[in-house]
Amino acid sequence: MSRTQKLLTSLLAIADIRVDGGRPWDIQVYDARFFGRVLTSGTLGFGESYMEGWWDCDALDEMCCRAIRARLDERFAIRLPNIWAWLTAFFVNQQTIRRSRRVGREHYDLSNDFFEAMLDPNMQYSCALFDEGDDLAAAQLRKLEWVCQRLHLRPGLRLLDIGCGWGGLAQYAARQHGCQVVGVTISKEQFQYARRCCRGLDIEIQLRDYREVTGEFDRVVSIGMVEHVGHKNYRTYMRAASRLLNHDGLFLCQGICRNSSRGGGDPWIERYIFPNSILPSAALLLRAAEGAFVPHDICNIGPHYDPTLLAWNANFERAWPRFADRYDERFRRMWRFYLLSCAGAFRARSLQVYSILFSKQNARAANNIADEKELVSSQTEINEPAVAPDF
Repeated sequence: MSRTQKLLTSLLAIADIRVDGGRPWDIQVYDARFFGRVLTSGTLGFGESYMEGWWDCDALDEMCCRAIRARLDERFAIRLPNIWAWLTAFFVNQQTIRRSRRVGREHYDLSNDFFEAMLDPNMQYSCALFDEGDDLAAAQLRKLEWVCQRLHLRPGLRLLDIGCGWGGLAQYAARQHGCQVVGVTISKEQFQYARRCCRGLDIEIQLRDYREVTGEFDRVVSIGMVEHVGHKNYRTYMRAASRLLNHDGLFLCQGICRNSSRGGGDPWIERYIFPNSILPSAALLLRAAEGAFVPHDICNIGPHYDPTLLAWNANFERAWPRFADRYDERFRRMWRFYLLSCAGAFRARSLQVYSILFSKQNARAANNIADEKELVSSQTEINEPAVAPDF
């Protein structure tokens, strides 16, 4: 056994993960280069070597959960790919109006039929809200209604959906709550799909960056988009939402957050899944909102993302024979690693989903929309209490 193999094997043992063991979360190594690759490149090498078929694991999500809980990722933080990712994120604004469109081209524009096969009928590519007995479709409908209730939507209100995706929330808000909706996306595929699906409703879909939007709205919502804003633009993002919102309006910002404001993103995710993206912390978002908004209500629905990702992966695996001729085996392993490693991260509670409802300072609406009983009831309906952010 080589020195690198001994070292990595001993590190994995800290998380109760065995090399060539017989339990579902143990890894099976097929290429000895795996050990040096991981020790040299950290999480980037870990993901890339999986894509290349150097190792496998029956319960990839549970293995990743155990590794994260044992903080093995922190032991590989001082690696060149991680340092480079951090320096790039710190010194370069990777989410300018021009650069922000890269994630649209490389991820969201993969193909609409691919995402249709993986997602629910409402094409929700964000955390669902599961109750006992829910399948993915029911859990995503529950999420849509919960978002609308948090915003206190009612007929006649004008709603802006920043990062509207395939238009599922826009359709729901228009049909079920009588709102006039403007949705914006930077993905050409999403734009075409959403325009087609929203035809006949009081919905306008625009292909543009959030910084280019004009007008005034009663409500602004942003679900699963703040991950693409970048730390150099959080204040710009908050000020844009504030500029577009009328004095008594409400802004709901909901997205994946990390537990610490320090450090950068994961180099594997940034390279292969979401280019130019980085997760904020709740503290960074709240700090960026100072002077523009007052936090009205903060919920953490992160535990619901684990079953959401598992449901997406199950759909992806079932649909794979339809796409095998279009995407190669390396893509299949890449996508599987993305979905299941993220499921493990949420299970380990290293990632959260914060839903932050903002109002403007001295806004009358903030005093009228809900009393404490209504908030408690709203939390109970999704079986997740309000949780304060990790500062």
